[in-house]
Amino acid sequence: MTRPNVVLVKVIQFEIVLDKDYQPIMKYTEGHYYHAYNRGAHKKKIFLQRSSYLHLITLLAKYSFRYGVTVSAYCLMPNHYHFILKQNDSGSIGMFLKTTFNAYTQAINKRFGKSGTLFQGQVHVKPIETDSYCLQVVRYIHLNPCAARLVAKPEDWEFSDYRKWIETRESSWADVSLRDAYFKSPLDYRKFVEEYTDAKGSKELEGFLEA
Repeated sequence: MTRPNVVLVKVIQFEIVLDKDYQPIMKYTEGHYYHAYNRGAHKKKIFLQRSSYLHLITLLAKYSFRYGVTVSAYCLMPNHYHFILKQNDSGSIGMFLKTTFNAYTQAINKRFGKSGTLFQGQVHVKPIETDSYCLQVVRYIHLNPCAARLVAKPEDWEFSDYRKWIETRESSWADVSLRDAYFKSPLDYRKFVEEYTDAKGSKELEGFLEA
């Protein structure tokens, strides 16, 4: 297994407050990383055609810049998504997520004549508190299409940034500083992904997600 170059992820101090409806709101910490994920309502598809994926990717680029958020890794699946996000100075992950998915839901409802919610409740956000979780979740995100048997290799899935992480595709907005903090080269990250053992890796990640 590839060893990280540096210990990048520190234990995150975060707090939970309540909104007017007594629902928890996470207070994000500048400079730290978070795993955000959600699925479609009733497990239905949230991407109905190729242009739907591309529209959300456009929104990610637009609003990550506007709200001072770095999208460090992502994968869009037919009925769910995963992101690793970093809050930058004076940034707002909360506003980024709210604005991005409000805009996406409105666009999909208008395009396909739908109404109401598209997603299953609020986005789930977990602070990345350890290097172990960070490495596991990035690899898990990029291997999602393979686990779902949509493609044989992660680089064959168009709607993630894996190809950027292994530098077979250019992107004007995707950020690979997280990769560079742990791995000496794109090839090292690729080897790390290819070393993955399905049963062991899935169980490790499920433990983090359920904690």
